[in-house]
Amino acid sequence: MSDRSEFVVVANRLPVDRVNGEDGAPSWRRSPGGLVTAIAPVMRARDGAWIGWPGAPDEELEPFVEDGMHLVPVGLSALEVERYYEGFSNATLWPLYHDVIAPPVYERKLWDAYVKVNRRFAEKAAEVAAERAVVWVQDYQLQLVPAMLRELRPDLRIGFFLHIPFPPMELFWQLPWRRQIIEGLLGADLVGFQRPGAAANFLRLARRLLDGRTSGQMAFVGDRAVRAAAFPISVDVRELEALIGDPAVRRRAEEIRADLGGAKVLLGVDRLDYTKGIAQRLQAFGELFRDGDLKPGEAVFVQIATPSRERVEQYRLLRDQIEQEVGRINGEYAELGLPVIHYLHTSYTRDELAALYLAADVMVVTPLRDGMNLVAKEYVACRTDHRGALVLSEFAGAADELKRAFLVNPYDINGLKATLLEALRAEPAEQSRRMRPMRRRVIEHDVDRWAREFLTALENPHHPDQPSAR
Repeated sequence: MSDRSEFVVVANRLPVDRVNGEDGAPSWRRSPGGLVTAIAPVMRARDGAWIGWPGAPDEELEPFVEDGMHLVPVGLSALEVERYYEGFSNATLWPLYHDVIAPPVYERKLWDAYVKVNRRFAEKAAEVAAERAVVWVQDYQLQLVPAMLRELRPDLRIGFFLHIPFPPMELFWQLPWRRQIIEGLLGADLVGFQRPGAAANFLRLARRLLDGRTSGQMAFVGDRAVRAAAFPISVDVRELEALIGDPAVRRRAEEIRADLGGAKVLLGVDRLDYTKGIAQRLQAFGELFRDGDLKPGEAVFVQIATPSRERVEQYRLLRDQIEQEVGRINGEYAELGLPVIHYLHTSYTRDELAALYLAADVMVVTPLRDGMNLVAKEYVACRTDHRGALVLSEFAGAADELKRAFLVNPYDINGLKATLLEALRAEPAEQSRRMRPMRRRVIEHDVDRWAREFLTALENPHHPDQPSAR
């Protein structure tokens, strides 16, 4: 790897996962997900570097090359994983930024770990970045990095993108370290958010907390102008279309439908997280059987809940709650050989997910709060037949773009029940009328366009094609 890179990505994790071969020898495999897909080609074209934690505590690795990308590991101790990652990032910021659905934990030792680890990432970026390089910092775990890096390397062009929601001032005000977080983000030249409302929340806080001057999308910090704007992330449409074009994936979709006995299939695919609204959708579905609107064998719900933050108490409690609810509903309404809910607490390959998207009559995406939710866009991208129905929470960022979905307030159980029935009973012509414009939107605004628009706005702030707040 050359000493310095013109383009540097700084993220909590490296874009690779460790895998052990049949002989037990460890190797690396590119992580799934849109972010890696979008940025990998840019990195290769610019001989870029990706800075991140390799995923195991107390491990110090030298920089290495994998899948054509220069990877620069940052080590974390077991205590730092506990306090910086599981602690401040996921027990403090995550619930605060998701409407305080769970109570945030405000502990000074967690904050101290967050500052220490952010400084380590900033120092590594300062070391790796070439003169006047572009550095793109990712997500809520690293919100102090832009200002720390600016102090170390004022020559750099620094962008930051927040993948999760950004809360309104009234909630953010709770945070004891609210000023430091806003100052950290204002170290960037461009701060990107999923939705215009989030960018407006940030600018309002910059004005109130720091007595700063703002105008339109700009906040002014000394002699610098910082732009805050919405850049809604998307999916890799080409990859998804290639997957569903595979005859093996199409055969698997037919197998899934046959295994489910010809019932209408509702599908949920989520990380097991209290923000995803899994309990509410299962309650609504169960009540449809209680009320006699659905009968066993008529409809079946397949809920995939990918394991998440298993060491955090809140997540263990949620898993128990969901499993009890599934057991209760199946116990009350299932008939022999006809469960009404199939609950799968496991991870799935991209091939299997694509087959599930093809098999599902109704995709149910009902988070209580979500920055974007790419599952909704993946389902739409896979439905080249313009069939199927998307039930989508109004509180997901994707609702701004997928306006023809069956939109719903997931807190309103009666409304959710009515919407699930409406989606289940939609005629093919109605499905097509809704799906066509949504597919057009996802195809035109794919993940490549997201990365291109953000980097254009970062590197060429006066470029005529840069997006305005949507």
